Amino acid sequence: MGNFFVYIPVRFIASEDSYLKSFLEKKIHPELALDAISLDTLDLNWHQRLSDSLQSSGLSCGVHLPYHDLQPGSLDDLILEATRQRLQKAMQVAKVYRPKYLVAHAYFIPLYIDLFSKWLNRAVNTWSRTLAVWPEHPVLFLENVRENDPRPLSDLLCELSAGNRIRCCLDLGHWSSYGGGGQYQNLSKWLQTLAPYLGHLHLHDNDGVADKHWGLGQGVIPWQELFFGLELLELRPSFTLEMHTQESFGQSCTFIREHLEWFTRLGIDPEKIPDI
Repeated sequence: MGNFFVYIPVRFIASEDSYLKSFLEKKIHPELALDAISLDTLDLNWHQRLSDSLQSSGLSCGVHLPYHDLQPGSLDDLILEATRQRLQKAMQVAKVYRPKYLVAHAYFIPLYIDLFSKWLNRAVNTWSRTLAVWPEHPVLFLENVRENDPRPLSDLLCELSAGNRIRCCLDLGHWSSYGGGGQYQNLSKWLQTLAPYLGHLHLHDNDGVADKHWGLGQGVIPWQELFFGLELLELRPSFTLEMHTQESFGQSCTFIREHLEWFTRLGIDPEKIPDI
Protein backbone atom coordinates (compact mmCIF):
# COMPACT_ATOMS: atom_id res chain seq x y z
CA MET A 1 0.00 0.00 0.00
CA GLY A 2 3.00 2.30 -0.31
CA ASN A 3 5.36 3.55 2.37
CA PHE A 4 2.81 5.55 4.36
CA PHE A 5 0.26 8.30 3.76
CA VAL A 6 -0.03 11.92 4.86
CA TYR A 7 -3.38 13.65 5.34
CA ILE A 8 -4.15 16.71 3.19
CA PRO A 9 -7.54 18.36 2.48
CA VAL A 10 -8.21 18.62 -1.24
CA ARG A 11 -9.37 22.23 -0.76
CA PHE A 12 -5.85 23.10 0.47
CA ILE A 13 -4.39 21.81 -2.79
CA ALA A 14 -6.98 23.78 -4.75
CA SER A 15 -6.15 27.02 -2.94
CA GLU A 16 -2.34 26.82 -2.89
CA ASP A 17 -0.08 25.20 -5.50
CA SER A 18 2.76 24.65 -3.02
CA TYR A 19 0.91 21.84 -1.25
CA LEU A 20 0.80 19.60 -4.31
CA LYS A 21 4.33 20.59 -5.30
CA SER A 22 5.64 19.49 -1.90
CA PHE A 23 3.92 16.10 -2.08
CA LEU A 24 5.20 15.48 -5.61
CA GLU A 25 8.78 16.58 -4.89
CA LYS A 26 9.10 14.59 -1.66
CA LYS A 27 7.26 11.55 -3.07
CA ILE A 28 4.71 11.61 -0.25
CA HIS A 29 1.60 9.50 -0.72
CA PRO A 30 -1.44 11.68 0.20
CA GLU A 31 -4.62 10.79 1.98
CA LEU A 32 -6.92 13.23 0.17
CA ALA A 33 -9.72 14.60 2.33
CA LEU A 34 -12.93 15.48 0.55
CA ASP A 35 -15.36 17.93 2.15
CA ALA A 36 -18.39 19.99 1.16
CA ILE A 37 -16.22 22.78 -0.26
CA SER A 38 -14.14 20.54 -2.52
CA LEU A 39 -17.20 18.57 -3.61
CA ASP A 40 -19.38 21.59 -4.41
CA THR A 41 -16.83 23.98 -5.94
CA LEU A 42 -14.48 21.68 -7.87
CA ASP A 43 -15.76 19.80 -10.90
CA LEU A 44 -14.82 16.28 -11.92
CA ASN A 45 -12.29 17.59 -14.46
CA TRP A 46 -10.37 19.32 -11.67
CA HIS A 47 -10.30 16.12 -9.61
CA GLN A 48 -9.21 14.18 -12.69
CA ARG A 49 -6.29 16.54 -13.28
CA LEU A 50 -5.12 16.11 -9.69
CA SER A 51 -5.47 12.35 -10.00
CA ASP A 52 -3.43 12.39 -13.21
CA SER A 53 -0.68 14.44 -11.53
CA LEU A 54 -0.38 11.91 -8.72
CA GLN A 55 -0.47 8.92 -11.05
CA SER A 56 2.17 10.36 -13.39
CA SER A 57 4.46 10.94 -10.37
CA GLY A 58 4.06 7.34 -9.24
CA LEU A 59 2.16 8.27 -6.08
CA SER A 60 -0.61 6.22 -4.53
CA CYS A 61 -3.36 7.90 -2.56
CA GLY A 62 -6.15 7.23 -0.12
CA VAL A 63 -9.40 9.20 0.04
CA HIS A 64 -10.99 10.41 3.26
CA LEU A 65 -14.73 10.82 2.76
CA PRO A 66 -16.42 13.95 4.19
CA TYR A 67 -17.44 14.04 7.84
CA HIS A 68 -18.21 17.61 8.97
CA ASP A 69 -21.86 17.87 10.16
CA LEU A 70 -22.60 14.32 8.99
CA GLN A 71 -24.17 11.54 11.06
CA PRO A 72 -24.43 8.18 9.24
CA GLY A 73 -26.78 6.73 11.87
CA SER A 74 -28.80 9.84 12.66
CA LEU A 75 -32.27 9.37 14.13
CA ASP A 76 -33.37 12.57 12.36
CA ASP A 77 -34.58 11.63 8.86
CA LEU A 78 -33.59 14.96 7.31
CA ILE A 79 -30.03 14.81 8.66
CA LEU A 80 -29.77 11.16 7.71
CA GLU A 81 -30.82 11.85 4.11
CA ALA A 82 -28.41 14.78 3.80
CA THR A 83 -25.59 12.59 5.14
CA ARG A 84 -26.34 9.85 2.63
CA GLN A 85 -26.49 12.26 -0.29
CA ARG A 86 -23.17 13.82 0.69
CA LEU A 87 -21.42 10.47 1.10
CA GLN A 88 -22.80 9.11 -2.16
CA LYS A 89 -21.61 12.16 -4.08
CA ALA A 90 -18.20 11.79 -2.44
CA MET A 91 -17.97 8.18 -3.62
CA GLN A 92 -18.53 9.28 -7.20
CA VAL A 93 -15.62 11.72 -6.89
CA ALA A 94 -13.43 9.23 -5.01
CA LYS A 95 -13.54 6.86 -7.99
CA VAL A 96 -11.66 9.43 -10.07
CA TYR A 97 -8.60 9.12 -7.82
CA ARG A 98 -8.36 5.32 -8.02
CA PRO A 99 -7.40 5.25 -4.32
CA LYS A 100 -5.77 2.37 -2.52
CA TYR A 101 -8.29 2.76 0.28
CA LEU A 102 -11.16 4.87 1.62
CA VAL A 103 -11.63 6.09 5.19
CA ALA A 104 -14.73 7.54 6.85
CA HIS A 105 -16.01 8.40 10.31
CA ALA A 106 -18.38 5.87 11.89
CA TYR A 107 -19.33 8.52 14.46
CA PHE A 108 -21.24 6.75 17.19
CA ILE A 109 -21.84 9.20 20.06
CA PRO A 110 -23.12 8.63 23.64
CA LEU A 111 -26.42 10.27 22.72
CA TYR A 112 -27.36 7.00 20.99
CA ILE A 113 -26.56 4.57 23.81
CA ASP A 114 -30.22 3.98 24.70
CA LEU A 115 -31.20 3.80 21.02
CA PHE A 116 -28.25 1.76 19.82
CA SER A 117 -30.19 -0.76 17.73
CA LYS A 118 -31.93 1.99 15.76
CA TRP A 119 -28.64 3.86 15.25
CA LEU A 120 -26.94 0.65 14.16
CA ASN A 121 -29.63 -0.25 11.60
CA ARG A 122 -29.53 3.22 10.10
CA ALA A 123 -25.73 3.31 9.99
CA VAL A 124 -25.57 -0.09 8.28
CA ASN A 125 -28.08 1.12 5.70
CA THR A 126 -26.11 4.33 5.12
CA TRP A 127 -22.83 2.54 4.46
CA SER A 128 -24.49 -0.10 2.31
CA ARG A 129 -26.02 2.61 0.13
CA THR A 130 -22.79 4.56 0.00
CA LEU A 131 -20.69 1.61 -1.10
CA ALA A 132 -23.29 0.58 -3.69
CA VAL A 133 -22.35 3.72 -5.64
CA TRP A 134 -19.00 2.08 -6.37
CA PRO A 135 -19.38 -1.70 -6.22
CA GLU A 136 -15.69 -2.25 -7.02
CA HIS A 137 -14.55 0.10 -4.23
CA PRO A 138 -11.25 -0.53 -2.44
CA VAL A 139 -11.21 -1.28 1.28
CA LEU A 140 -13.21 1.17 3.41
CA PHE A 141 -11.79 1.86 6.87
CA LEU A 142 -14.37 3.11 9.38
CA GLU A 143 -12.72 5.36 11.96
CA ASN A 144 -13.37 6.10 15.63
CA VAL A 145 -13.98 9.74 16.57
CA ARG A 146 -15.85 10.37 19.84
CA GLU A 147 -16.49 6.79 20.87
CA ASN A 148 -15.23 6.04 24.40
CA ASP A 149 -15.81 2.32 23.94
CA PRO A 150 -14.76 0.24 20.89
CA ARG A 151 -17.79 -2.07 20.96
CA PRO A 152 -20.22 0.08 18.93
CA LEU A 153 -17.67 0.28 16.13
CA SER A 154 -17.00 -3.44 16.39
CA ASP A 155 -20.74 -4.17 16.25
CA LEU A 156 -21.13 -1.94 13.18
CA LEU A 157 -18.33 -3.72 11.37
CA CYS A 158 -19.81 -7.09 12.31
CA GLU A 159 -23.23 -6.09 10.93
CA LEU A 160 -21.60 -4.92 7.70
CA SER A 161 -20.07 -8.39 7.35
CA ALA A 162 -16.68 -6.75 7.52
CA GLY A 163 -13.98 -8.55 5.61
CA ASN A 164 -11.20 -7.44 3.34
CA ARG A 165 -13.30 -4.56 1.96
CA ILE A 166 -14.74 -3.01 5.15
CA ARG A 167 -12.37 -2.71 8.07
CA CYS A 168 -11.37 -0.37 10.88
CA CYS A 169 -9.09 2.65 11.15
CA LEU A 170 -7.96 3.32 14.72
CA ASP A 171 -7.28 7.03 15.18
CA LEU A 172 -4.89 7.28 18.12
CA GLY A 173 -5.40 11.02 18.54
CA HIS A 174 -9.18 10.61 18.73
CA TRP A 175 -8.84 7.70 21.16
CA SER A 176 -6.59 9.78 23.44
CA SER A 177 -8.66 12.98 23.45
CA TYR A 178 -12.29 12.68 22.33
CA GLY A 179 -12.57 9.05 23.44
CA GLY A 180 -11.04 9.64 26.87
CA GLY A 181 -8.19 7.20 26.31
CA GLY A 182 -5.82 9.49 28.15
CA GLN A 183 -8.14 9.22 31.15
CA TYR A 184 -9.17 5.56 30.94
CA GLN A 185 -5.81 4.13 29.76
CA ASN A 186 -7.70 1.45 27.83
CA LEU A 187 -5.69 1.15 24.61
CA SER A 188 -5.24 -2.60 25.06
CA LYS A 189 -9.04 -3.01 25.22
CA TRP A 190 -9.41 -1.09 21.96
CA LEU A 191 -6.74 -3.13 20.21
CA GLN A 192 -8.13 -6.47 21.38
CA THR A 193 -11.74 -5.57 20.53
CA LEU A 194 -10.97 -4.24 17.07
CA ALA A 195 -8.22 -6.71 16.20
CA PRO A 196 -10.39 -8.76 13.78
CA TYR A 197 -11.04 -5.62 11.72
CA LEU A 198 -8.02 -3.36 12.28
CA GLY A 199 -6.28 -2.49 9.01
CA HIS A 200 -5.24 1.16 9.22
CA LEU A 201 -4.04 3.75 11.75
CA HIS A 202 -4.29 7.53 11.93
CA LEU A 203 -1.25 8.69 13.86
CA HIS A 204 -0.85 12.04 15.62
CA ASP A 205 -0.23 13.11 19.22
CA ASN A 206 -1.96 15.31 21.79
CA ASP A 207 -2.24 16.16 25.50
CA GLY A 208 -5.00 13.66 26.22
CA VAL A 209 -7.61 16.43 26.35
CA ALA A 210 -7.82 18.17 22.96
CA ASP A 211 -7.31 16.82 19.44
CA LYS A 212 -4.09 18.80 18.87
CA HIS A 213 -2.62 16.87 15.90
CA TRP A 214 0.91 17.26 17.28
CA GLY A 215 3.91 15.40 15.94
CA LEU A 216 4.49 11.85 17.15
CA GLY A 217 6.22 11.75 20.51
CA GLN A 218 5.20 15.30 21.43
CA GLY A 219 2.27 14.35 23.66
CA VAL A 220 0.99 11.64 25.97
CA ILE A 221 -0.05 8.84 23.60
CA PRO A 222 1.57 5.55 24.75
CA TRP A 223 3.34 4.62 21.52
CA GLN A 224 5.27 1.76 23.07
CA GLU A 225 2.02 0.19 24.26
CA LEU A 226 0.53 0.59 20.79
CA PHE A 227 3.36 -1.12 18.96
CA PHE A 228 3.78 -3.86 21.54
CA GLY A 229 0.04 -4.51 21.27
CA LEU A 230 0.19 -4.68 17.49
CA GLU A 231 3.07 -7.14 17.70
CA LEU A 232 1.29 -9.30 20.28
CA LEU A 233 -1.85 -9.45 18.12
CA GLU A 234 0.20 -9.96 14.94
CA LEU A 235 -1.31 -6.87 13.29
CA ARG A 236 0.48 -4.92 10.57
CA PRO A 237 -1.84 -2.06 9.61
CA SER A 238 -1.02 0.65 7.11
CA PHE A 239 -1.05 4.19 8.48
CA THR A 240 -1.55 7.88 7.81
CA LEU A 241 0.25 10.75 9.53
CA GLU A 242 -2.24 13.49 10.44
CA MET A 243 -0.19 16.55 11.31
CA HIS A 244 -1.42 20.14 10.99
CA THR A 245 1.96 21.87 10.59
CA GLN A 246 5.23 21.30 8.73
CA GLU A 247 7.06 21.32 12.07
CA SER A 248 4.85 18.53 13.44
CA PHE A 249 5.36 16.49 10.28
CA GLY A 250 9.13 16.86 10.66
CA GLN A 251 8.91 15.76 14.30
CA SER A 252 6.95 12.69 13.21
CA CYS A 253 9.51 11.74 10.57
CA THR A 254 12.25 12.05 13.20
CA PHE A 255 10.19 9.89 15.59
CA ILE A 256 9.83 7.21 12.92
CA ARG A 257 13.58 7.18 12.28
CA GLU A 258 14.23 6.88 16.02
CA HIS A 259 11.85 3.91 16.31
CA LEU A 260 12.47 2.01 13.09
CA GLU A 261 12.08 -1.30 14.93
CA TRP A 262 8.41 -0.43 15.35
CA PHE A 263 7.70 1.05 11.96
CA THR A 264 9.55 -1.46 9.81
CA ARG A 265 7.03 -4.04 11.04
CA LEU A 266 4.40 -1.89 9.33
CA GLY A 267 6.27 -2.00 6.04
CA ILE A 268 8.21 1.25 6.26
CA ASP A 269 11.20 1.62 3.96
CA PRO A 270 13.71 3.78 5.90
CA GLU A 271 15.06 5.13 2.62
CA LYS A 272 11.68 6.64 1.76
CA ILE A 273 11.14 8.67 4.94
CA PRO A 274 11.14 12.31 3.72
CA ASP A 275 13.78 14.78 4.84
CA ILE A 276 11.89 17.71 6.36
